Amino acid sequence: MDKIEIGGLQFGWELEKGRFTYENEDAVLFWISSAMREFFDTIEEISGEEVSNLVFETTGYRQGVVVGNYFQNKPDVGLQKAAELITNTYASAGWGRTKITNLDPEKRTLTAELIDSWEHKINVAQGKTAGGLFLPAHYAGIFSGMFGTNIWYKVERYQLEGHESTIIHYFPSEITVAENIHQLARKKESQQIMELEAIVEDKTRELKNLVRDLSSPIIPVLDHVVVVPLIGKYDEERSEELLFKTLENLPAYKARYLLLDLTGLDKDIGQYTANLISKVGSAASMIGTKTLLVGISPDLGLKISNSGISLASFDCFQTLQHGIHYALGQMGKQII
Repeated sequence: MDKIEIGGLQFGWELEKGRFTYENEDAVLFWISSAMREFFDTIEEISGEEVSNLVFETTGYRQGVVVGNYFQNKPDVGLQKAAELITNTYASAGWGRTKITNLDPEKRTLTAELIDSWEHKINVAQGKTAGGLFLPAHYAGIFSGMFGTNIWYKVERYQLEGHESTIIHYFPSEITVAENIHQLARKKESQQIMELEAIVEDKTRELKNLVRDLSSPIIPVLDHVVVVPLIGKYDEERSEELLFKTLENLPAYKARYLLLDLTGLDKDIGQYTANLISKVGSAASMIGTKTLLVGISPDLGLKISNSGISLASFDCFQTLQHGIHYALGQMGKQII
């Protein structure tokens, strides 16, 4: 293996095996502005920008914790010296230049200044307007491991915004990558629930419209005689729809007799239904149409009587056929 030493760090190549080492550990090299950019672009394309940012942040943090734990287990290496070793090592690996300042072991705070990092170069190649989260979170992970407590970050500025460097402040915090993952998951679940609720609302509206159109059609059975079947149970909304639809269409059929067929009516007849029948009859009579009630079975008649609802102002018939024959007879006609 061919080896060289740069800045006290070992690089090695074993071409016949296609192997590259960095400090005697297997490593790989990628072009930042092409191969690595394509890698980042692909993750964002598949996952979306919000999820990708969390992936990069979480990965950067957890990789940093591994590095921080390594140095925490080396008490002979002071905190300041460890920070220098890490930044020098990263610089030799092409991570850009990082300066650690204001390092306070007691308060567990520090500031990092990143200059020409690989993440910055990728963001430039991507045409981004906001900096990435991998490296800010990575140093948070490093010092979380070194301090033995959770450290988080706040970016003061990004080099991508036109500054000479990226400035990041680090401090103890209860913010964790695990909590961020859970928050995103809850946000996604909430969005999915809202989307499902919207779909259900749309389908419910379509179903209501369909029921409204089909449940109470106006059926012209003979000249000047129309039938409106009452189906199911009527609330205020359905009652108003039927009343409006019936009165709007009666003149078009020149109806002299309107037969309200109660055969399909809900057996627990309520006040809305009773009021509907009364309103239809009164309004129809004002435009010259007489209302007959048909399809009243003995059971329904008993329930109407027991409910205290009075339909005495209407001519009532047990079947639709009886009502039609009566209407024709009133007009001097008969079915032969």
